[in-house]
Amino acid sequence: MVLGQFFTARHEWENIDKNQLPSDIPEVDEVGATSAPLLAASYYIGAKCKPYNDDFMLCKDENNGGSLECLKEGRRVTRCAISVLKDINKYCFDEFKLHYECLEQENHRTGHCRPSEGVLGKCIFQHLNLEKKIPGVEQQIHLKPNPIFTGTSKDKKKTAEFLKARESSTTTASAPASAPASN
Repeated sequence: MVLGQFFTARHEWENIDKNQLPSDIPEVDEVGATSAPLLAASYYIGAKCKPYNDDFMLCKDENNGGSLECLKEGRRVTRCAISVLKDINKYCFDEFKLHYECLEQENHRTGHCRPSEGVLGKCIFQHLNLEKKIPGVEQQIHLKPNPIFTGTSKDKKKTAEFLKARESSTTTASAPASAPASN
């Protein structure tokens, strides 16, 4: 349709990179997570993938921010992040979902989701032996017993419901079955 001198129509965009990577650069999958799950897992990814990330940053520094020269190191960081997310989903899926859904609802404000963050942190430490450490901070805010800002009542309520449901499901699973009555 033509309006005056302007042509208006829907454009079909192909989001395909037609430039082939060199054959010496290994393929890697995309992380495949949105911002809230990545934020929820970010410190654990950082803890597990620090050596790969350090190599990547060192490569970029040595190559004046070189993108092509550091693709191998970047792919290692991505593979490591994917493996951490897979492990979190395998061992702590419900806790992870509880926390990242809170982050989505609270506009990614981590302070509003401290109760669910604590539940996730305990699970990840128990199963993956990873813990959240904020670099350069002496007292970790998420470990403060009485922080000034304690989060929202929505997260506290959902976390309490989650823990109650988890506790009741474990007690019913561990309760011995009653013996059938014999006549």
